[in-house]
Amino acid sequence: MNSNQRTSRLKFLLVILVFAAPIIGAALLNVSGWQPTGKAYGEPIAPQRNFEQEHIQIRLADGSNWAWRDASPRMTLVAMAGPDCAARCMDVLTKMAAARITLNNNMSRLRLLYVGQPPADTTSNGMQTYWELGSDAGNKLAAFRPDTPDSVSAVLVESDGTALARYPVGFDPSGLRKDLQKVIR
Repeated sequence: MNSNQRTSRLKFLLVILVFAAPIIGAALLNVSGWQPTGKAYGEPIAPQRNFEQEHIQIRLADGSNWAWRDASPRMTLVAMAGPDCAARCMDVLTKMAAARITLNNNMSRLRLLYVGQPPADTTSNGMQTYWELGSDAGNKLAAFRPDTPDSVSAVLVESDGTALARYPVGFDPSGLRKDLQKVIR
């Protein structure tokens, strides 16, 4: 074997090693049990719940029921206010609606649902422009509803009715916006 053949074979083996090294590394990490984690601002809901399968009925202002499964795949951001929704509550609701707007072309892939006693002046503050207003007919979402006055919590629901993440009282609306930008593309 001459030196040109040896050099060619060595180069070929190096090319194979360059492509095989990441695959081997990933396999070793997987065997060792390491899994990548991402930063999410919402708390995962465990055990997972499916609002469609649990037959959670939300009665809308017009008397119809909220459809957890939509004709097109759209996620739902469910907001629930504590007692006496006032200035702080409305500020958070406004920021949540703004988070939907920042999705730009994908904003139609997110529905906004407000469950509970609507804040005063919903017609004058423009809330009905962005939010569907409804009530929890069987009080099955009580575990997600805050007790703190003038506060808001939220639940992000997949298009099949599966609750993905919970945003408890005091959550960061900009963190919610970042989460929405990750999951709605």
